[in-house]
Amino acid sequence: MELQQLRYVLAVAEHRNFTRAASACFVVQSALSHQVAKLEAELGVALFARTSRRVEVTVAGAAFLPWARQALDAAERAATEARAAEGIVAGPLTIGLIPTMTALDLPRFITKMRDTYPEVSVKLRIVGSDESIAGVRDGKLDLALIGLADGIAPQGVAHELIASETLVAVLPQGHRLANRSALTLADLADEPFADFAVGGPGRAQSDRAFAAAGLGRTVPYEASTPELICSLVEAGLCVALLSQAVVQNHGVRTVEVTDGPRRNQHLIWNGFDPTPTAQAALGIALRSGGEHTTQ
Repeated sequence: MELQQLRYVLAVAEHRNFTRAASACFVVQSALSHQVAKLEAELGVALFARTSRRVEVTVAGAAFLPWARQALDAAERAATEARAAEGIVAGPLTIGLIPTMTALDLPRFITKMRDTYPEVSVKLRIVGSDESIAGVRDGKLDLALIGLADGIAPQGVAHELIASETLVAVLPQGHRLANRSALTLADLADEPFADFAVGGPGRAQSDRAFAAAGLGRTVPYEASTPELICSLVEAGLCVALLSQAVVQNHGVRTVEVTDGPRRNQHLIWNGFDPTPTAQAALGIALRSGGEHTTQ
């Protein structure tokens, strides 16, 4: 069993298509198909059910995939650690990002990583804060940038606060409050809102702020990205509370909210067993003089 075969099998499982899997692995389809078939012959089971139009993972394939991923990750970590022992930082650096991340200049960060550690490949994943925390704990992510309500700290990971901001009111053009210089939560309480899904970290700061103020609100619209939220506001359907930085280039108005919710952005990593690439990236991403906190 070869590592390349494991990579090919995982790519087919992800894309459910041999052509797309081959493209993702930068190999011709015939070579990928041959290696997958060779591995299946060695195992004596079919990992995929194939037709001319679709590819599905078999029961045997579903049992095989988690162990294949674990074996591939372990092999890659072994190679990374061996090279790091010789002073060479190389390999993948997987970073989780929330859709509303504004605290890190990604192009500048990646440019600095490329210039300093040219053998590191940066992989970005857009995931929610809860998923990012779990991913860092489980070793699926090397680093992550997350957003949490003020007063809530990431649990089970090392972390540093890198930005804090008060959300602004996002209003349709022509809204009765759009020309105000400042608002309060009470001014907005009777408005219909768009927000992230209830129960998630992206929603928590606003829900907590209204509860602390003794106010209720209605949220008839839920969306997964700030772009979708802004489009609902732009259509005149609702208002929202978002970071000023994520509403640029949208046809909406923003107004300061004097008692608005605060959102903190944290950089998190595995403080117990960080990968060499994670340690290298931390040296670039973290602000000088910051204090690390491990929970």
